[in-house]
Amino acid sequence: MSIQVGIIMGSKSDLHIMQDAADIFKDFGIEFEMTVVSAHRTPERMFDYAKKAAERGLKVIIAGAGGAAHLPGMVASITVLPVIGVPVKSSNSIDGWDSILSILQMPNGIPVATVALNAAKNAGLLAVQILSTADASLAVKMQEYKDELRRKVEESAGDLRG
Repeated sequence: MSIQVGIIMGSKSDLHIMQDAADIFKDFGIEFEMTVVSAHRTPERMFDYAKKAAERGLKVIIAGAGGAAHLPGMVASITVLPVIGVPVKSSNSIDGWDSILSILQMPNGIPVATVALNAAKNAGLLAVQILSTADASLAVKMQEYKDELRRKVEESAGDLRG
């Protein structure tokens, strides 16, 4: 199986958040790669990564960034692949709002799917759903995952009635 998803982050300090997406891919048996690509400190690396992602076989890119959070949008402006942005509340962040708005407020023509602050797990799940449109076995696994979520909620509701 080939690598289908790229997980990139602006700094290694974002790894504790972005690991949640990697864990989802491990659970679903999806091959992925993970690396640091800074829009501000390594722009050439960012351009190279985004330009070559599709030809290397990637289907989706998840980009996590804090502060000014330009990485997801800049990558989306270069590649034709879907990009999912994860706003990260970093040490220099304004309660995460700067990151959220930087990723969310993309100009028309350069879409970036944006998940909640620090929600790399949801980014991973969204990537699985995107991939499952072309992979029936992955769609079955996603349905099983959602069925398990429903079962846990119903079990919790039953516990409260008891």
